[in-house]
Parts: sequence; structure tokens; C-alpha cells
Amino acid sequence: MTHDVHIIGGGLAGSEAAWQLARRGFKVRLSEMRGGGGATEAHQTQALAELVCSNSFRSDDDVSNAVGLLHHEMRALDSLTMAAAGKAEVPAGSALAVDRDVFSAEVENALASLPNLEIVRERIDTLPEAGLTIVATGPLTAAALTQSIGVATGAESLAFFDAIAPIVYRDSIDMDVCWMASRWDRGETKDYINCPMNAEQYAAFHAGLIAGEKTSFKQWEANTPYFNGCMPIEVMAERGFETLRFGPMKPVGLDNPHDATPEYPKGRWPHAVVQLRQDNKLGTLWNMVGFQTKLKHAEQVRLFRTIPGLENAEFARLGGLHRNTFLNSPILLDRQLRLKTAPHIRFAGQITGCEGYVESAAIGLVAALMAARELAGREWQAPPPTTALGALLAHITGDAEADTYQPMNINFGLFPPLHDVKKKSRKQAYTDRAKQDLQLWVPLIAA
Repeated sequence: MTHDVHIIGGGLAGSEAAWQLARRGFKVRLSEMRGGGGATEAHQTQALAELVCSNSFRSDDDVSNAVGLLHHEMRALDSLTMAAAGKAEVPAGSALAVDRDVFSAEVENALASLPNLEIVRERIDTLPEAGLTIVATGPLTAAALTQSIGVATGAESLAFFDAIAPIVYRDSIDMDVCWMASRWDRGETKDYINCPMNAEQYAAFHAGLIAGEKTSFKQWEANTPYFNGCMPIEVMAERGFETLRFGPMKPVGLDNPHDATPEYPKGRWPHAVVQLRQDNKLGTLWNMVGFQTKLKHAEQVRLFRTIPGLENAEFARLGGLHRNTFLNSPILLDRQLRLKTAPHIRFAGQITGCEGYVESAAIGLVAALMAARELAGREWQAPPPTTALGALLAHITGDAEADTYQPMNINFGLFPPLHDVKKKSRKQAYTDRAKQDLQLWVPLIAA
């Protein structure tokens, strides 16, 4: 069967994209290497949309949770992922969890029922030179295709084993303790938030890093080297008591204005400092500089809240370290997920730098809508950035800081901020605004 769109990868993003395009009447070829001689270190079956890790799609609360709002928006767009999850649901309180075998079977059955969709078990080793293509091969893209993508984008554009630093919501940082300055007080702009530590606090923090419970490596990660500049902070701490004070926690040149005296009217240097750097254009998310970590999540929250100024910190993302393949999408992709150097190719799913099952499927859905509009000769109407779909898409395609770009889940820090709204009702205000704007957008995209 000749095809209008070639989709490479039968995970959540590729399956969702195939569903959205084929049900609109377009001819689709879906290539999945499992079952065609290819395999990954993580997948256990040949099933489409196999859930490799957790069986949870996280919160289904569409009133006060960003991922629950994303569920709501995807259901409004007839998402196969959400329909299959509904049929495979298992009890999980306010979360949406599924029987993973039932879920995959529901996805496969739905796709198999579409006469204009051809599912081919084959490994694709190079990017197609022509023809509308969606690459949705995920974080464990096969070596040959990864090499081909690297050639097309530049080898430095792909990450293979990335250490991730935590990200903090700006409004949860105590600025009565912290202050703004340039990095190590160089230059005139004050772009960094600084959290000061005295000697006693630094010693306790260092001991906490050494003693903290770490996440074990998976089998295929054990012998993979770290990226240069991505050394986990607890590994640095193990190299010496003062290592951090001469590295990411260096206090040199940073006068703390909260510690001013008549003798030192500008303040004194702290013993050590934790710096945070703005992580999105909205200024709502701040990255803990140099704080890549393999500490378990609960341990991260406990220990990082001992940092002065972060006692009440709320985290949009916690740190981690794992093998991953993703593009520096804010640089490489245009606003329609197209590779700037080869616009016949779109990328979708986790390879774009979104994190999570639902986010991956959501970007597959949006990529398919874009391709459908292109095939029909119609102008693309982007989802409003006030919606979960629009906020996630904008982050991937240009709003994130490219220099620190790392995989990200949907969270309210990606949304345009709301002003004059009480903090305890802010999440519902975000979802109310998103639902109103979604109702206006859906008819435009369906036309």
C-alpha cells in the first residue's frame, strides 16, 4: 500500500499519531522494529504501545493537576491512548492506572481495524530522504537510526546518558533568604537566584549527600559513562569535603545583601551557595545549577529542602540519571515539530524531550494533527499556550532554554502565569482557563 505518511516507531506516540491520521482517511505506514528483527534493552514484548516502566498514567484530576488536564484535552481530541486506558483501567485512587497487557491489546485492535493503516514489522536504519515522516522511536532509539539522526542534526544534539538537575517553581523560593546576582557576581545582569549556606549547614548538607539513598542502575546503564559536565552531585561530594565549594557551590564574589553590616554594607560571602538559573522564558521554573543527582526522589525532596531559602520548595522535576535519546528540540525543530534542515520529517514523543507516557502520546497526537493539516493544504492552528497541549508544545519547540534542555513532564510552570489569583486556587484557575480556550480551539482544528 502506498502511503501519505510514514510513522517510524510503534510506541505510544507513534500509535497515537497513526490513529489520528488513519481515522481521518490518510494512508499510513507504521513501522515497528520489534517483531521485525529489532529489540530494545527495556521492552519485553512485541506489542504496540507497550508500557515499559510503570502502569500509571498519573493523576486523572483535571481540576487541579496538569497531567489530569492533559488527559481531559486528549479525550476531547478522540485520543486512542485515553480510550484504551479507559478500557484497561485498574483501581488506583485518583490516578489512572491500567492493565498493561489489556492496554496494548486495545491499542493494537483499534489500529488493526483501520483499513488504510499498514503495520509493518521492520527496522528503519536511516531517515527517509523524502516523503512526509513522523519519527516516534522514543528514548531507546536503535543505534543505526540514532546515528542517522545524529548525522542530520549534529552529534552534539543527541543525549545518550543524561544527568538531570531538579527544577523548582519560582514562587516557592523564599527571597527573604535568597537574592539575585550574576553567576559568581560577574557581569551586570542579575540572572541567578542564590541560596546561602554557613559552614555548619554546608557540612550537614555534604553528609546528607554521602549518606542519602541512591537509585540503583539498571543493567544496561551500569557501564555507560557520564556526560562531561553531568557528574552527579553526590559523586562530586564523594571526591572530597571541599569539592562542591570549588565547583557548583562556589561562593566567590557573591555578597549576600541579607548579611550586611556597617563594616560590609554590601554583605559578606557565604560559606557555600546553591545557585538556580531560569529554565523557561516565563520565569516560572528555575534549575538547580550543577545538581544532577541519582538520589531517590523522596531523599531529594528531604535533603534539598534543608537548603536555606528552599525550605518550602515545590519541584516541577526531580533529578535523575538514565540512558536517554532526545533532541535539543528548541534549536532543531520548528514550531510544527519539523526538523529545520529536513522539514519533511517531524519528530514526536519522548525523542523530542517530553517525559512520560501521556506527554509522549500527546505530542504524537499533535504531530498527527499537524501532518493532517499539511496534507489537506490547510493552515496549522497551534493549540493556545494556556492549554496543556499548547504549553507542552511551546516548551519543546522554542520556549525552553536550549542550553539546559532536558526531558520534562507537563506541569503548571509551563503555562503563562496567572496574576492576582490566590495561590490555593491557582491550579483550578489554570485548568478553568485551559478548558475555555480548548473549546475555542478544537473546532478550528477539526474544520
